[in-house]
Order: sequence, then structure tokens, then C-alpha cells
Amino acid sequence: MELEIGQRLARLRLARNVTQATLAEKAGIGVRTLRRLEAGEPSTLDTFLRVATALDLEEAILSALPEGDIRPIERVSQKGSERRRASPASERPTKSTWTWGDEVDD
Repeated sequence: MELEIGQRLARLRLARNVTQATLAEKAGIGVRTLRRLEAGEPSTLDTFLRVATALDLEEAILSALPEGDIRPIERVSQKGSERRRASPASERPTKSTWTWGDEVDD
């Protein structure tokens, strides 16, 4: 995924006719950091967001993530309050291995 993101950023930068030096300066990062990002090498979220902001991609990034609004049925069951924490998945009881004819006679 890092490689694909880097390639897309590079294509977008080139489509807008912006040099790496100009974009790096606008993003507040080094040219070498931008080159690594475009090459798909590991980077930080901060670097990615700086470059995305410099390319005016804030809305596109935010629109890719769902809002996470509470569903109406959850609002009713929680009496209007929103969830503050995730709870661990409840464990289902294991199926009984008992079958007919396994009874022990006393």
C-alpha cells in the first residue's frame, strides 16, 4: 500500500507540474523525505499528511474515512449516549460435547 500511495502522490505532483523541491518546501519536509515517500519507503503519518495538505488533499482523505456515527438502534439501546470505549468481544459458550447415550447410570 505504501508503494501505491507513493506512486499516486508522485503522479499527482507531476500532473500539477510541481517539482519535488517545491512540494517539499511547501510541505515543510526535506526533498529526500519526499523522494522516500514517493518511492513507497516507510514514512510517518505526519509526513504523509504534510504532503497531502500541500497538495490540497485534505477533503479527499477525510472523505475516504467513514464518520463513525452511532447507528439509530444503538442510540436507542444506549439511551442517547455515545460509546466512549470499545468492549472486548464476548466469548461464545463452547458447544457441549454431550450426545445422546453418553449418560452415566448410577
